Amino acid sequence: MAKPKKRFVCQECGTVAPRWQGQCEDCGAWNSLVEEAGATVFELKHHLQNGGRDVGLVGLDSDIKLPDRASTGIAEFDRALGGGLVAGSATLLGGDPGIGKSTLLLQTAANLAKRGLDVAYISGEEAVDQVRLRARRLGLGDAPVQLAAATSVRDILTTLGGAKPPALLIIDSIQTMHSDLIEGAPGTVSQVRASAQELIRFAKERGTALVLVGHVTKDGSIAGPRVLEHMVDTVLAFEGERSHQYRILRANKNRFGGTDEIGVFAMADSGLAEVGNPSALFLTDRAEQVTGATVFPALEGTRPVLVEIQALTVRLSSGATPRRAVVGWDSGRLAMILAVLEARCGLSFSTAEVYLNISGGYRISDPAADLAVAAALVSALAERPLPSDAVLFGEVSLSGEVRPVAHAGLRLKEAAKLGFQRALVPPSVQDTGGMELKQFRTLANLVDHILGRD
Repeated sequence: MAKPKKRFVCQECGTVAPRWQGQCEDCGAWNSLVEEAGATVFELKHHLQNGGRDVGLVGLDSDIKLPDRASTGIAEFDRALGGGLVAGSATLLGGDPGIGKSTLLLQTAANLAKRGLDVAYISGEEAVDQVRLRARRLGLGDAPVQLAAATSVRDILTTLGGAKPPALLIIDSIQTMHSDLIEGAPGTVSQVRASAQELIRFAKERGTALVLVGHVTKDGSIAGPRVLEHMVDTVLAFEGERSHQYRILRANKNRFGGTDEIGVFAMADSGLAEVGNPSALFLTDRAEQVTGATVFPALEGTRPVLVEIQALTVRLSSGATPRRAVVGWDSGRLAMILAVLEARCGLSFSTAEVYLNISGGYRISDPAADLAVAAALVSALAERPLPSDAVLFGEVSLSGEVRPVAHAGLRLKEAAKLGFQRALVPPSVQDTGGMELKQFRTLANLVDHILGRD
């Protein structure tokens, strides 16, 4: 018998190396290579062109019906999923420790179980009694959810395979699962990949909606091999700070729907509560006008969310290097806006520290926030407040031009609904939404308006 060939697999990125080394050549992680048994030389050289079975091929225009979805009973969760859970689908839910992943899934399991569906909740991190206690704190102690504490994939599939398959199977978490077909401790690349593959195969064959909870690394990405995100149908990220009340559920991948919708929750004593009006979380009540504060109507899918952008500038007289600190926005884009303000508008930030914050811990990636950020910076530098009933949006180019953005009408309608009366926008915006519009072709025109030079 040919001797198995040794190989070393990086536990961070999955790169395979022929020999052990201290640092992974691809991702740069130290001491992350673990030895695994590889294929023999014969297996590597043997071709696969014979001995298989014919695979049926169908045309792209073949008739197919839309997949049936089961509502979770939580509208914000359904929104992020694209309408509900799909039978036979695999969903990966990631988030920081303590963010509320298990709480959300336990509430979902209880809602489905109370509607008469079979739900199995398998915990690899908590004992059954711990899950029961959390359910009682949430007021869900009477829900007919089937609980188990197990880490062996073989034991789990043997138990579920001998009875009617559940409509929903929750695995908390995939990093604790162990397959006896693979050598290695739970959480390693090979174990996570093999365990997920077996669980997903069971879900596809039996029509069970599978939800896997995934750990995250310190930079926020899901721990384990990147291939895990390719194996599942939907990848959800649960975002937010534990010090803040709100939580945002965002779809990073969805084979059964779009990835542009979000669900917003607020952590309460009875668990996660849905937030029907997210803008109320990110706007502060201002009795008087303050400098360096603007309101931006961000767009998450089809949902506008109004957030407050706060800027602060501090003049330095010592000649020290000024600091730039950003929370909730891209630091590179802030540097670009500062450069445009200096080069195109004649404002100098070279001797001032700049601090930018998105209120409530919200994170913005929408380029339409450029105009609101620039206005907040100018307002803070000149100490001239903007009207408290105004919203701003527009993309700023390197030439200083204010460019149009998508779905301006939706943004204006949401702002008007919340009592805002005017908007500072690009010149192409025509749908007023019942608001007074002030249009700017260049960023210099906005600066002149804020400084009272127009």
